[in-house]
Amino acid sequence: MARRPILEMPHPRLRSPAAPVTAFDADLKRLVDDLLDTLSAEGGIGLSAPQVDDGRRVVVLDLSEDGSDRQVFVNPDVVSKTALGIVEESCLSVPGVVGNVVRATEVRVRAQDASGAPVERDLSGMEAVCLLHEIDHLDGILFVDRLSIFHKLRLRAAALARSLRGRDAA
Repeated sequence: MARRPILEMPHPRLRSPAAPVTAFDADLKRLVDDLLDTLSAEGGIGLSAPQVDDGRRVVVLDLSEDGSDRQVFVNPDVVSKTALGIVEESCLSVPGVVGNVVRATEVRVRAQDASGAPVERDLSGMEAVCLLHEIDHLDGILFVDRLSIFHKLRLRAAALARSLRGRDAA
């Protein structure tokens, strides 16, 4: 088990769709353990394999304070989603950015566990929001893509200002 570095925007891997897992072996188990270790070390609530530069469709969640609610979703597929809400999100791959997005707050998902056994779960609230956020990562989508155009323009202006300050300091 190991902590892996988290890719940050604009790394191209974050925009690449992940491939389905076909081998449920020791390598997958190692990836799941590493994702959980990395999630815990970073203090996040969800992490996907593409965020640690692995192109497989694997997501881990842990919304508990003490690491007691570790969840693994391999090849997750959303069966249904309802109860749209405006939720505040952030992301380990987009440090320092927080914004409101529209997400379903109730979801039914089919997936597999780390051994390949089928799983079907109903999630609600932040658990549903977090899983949908991580599934977006598997599809090459970042939460900033879901921000309002006004918020995106503010982020671009801030990035430009930082870039100009850096050039002036050089």
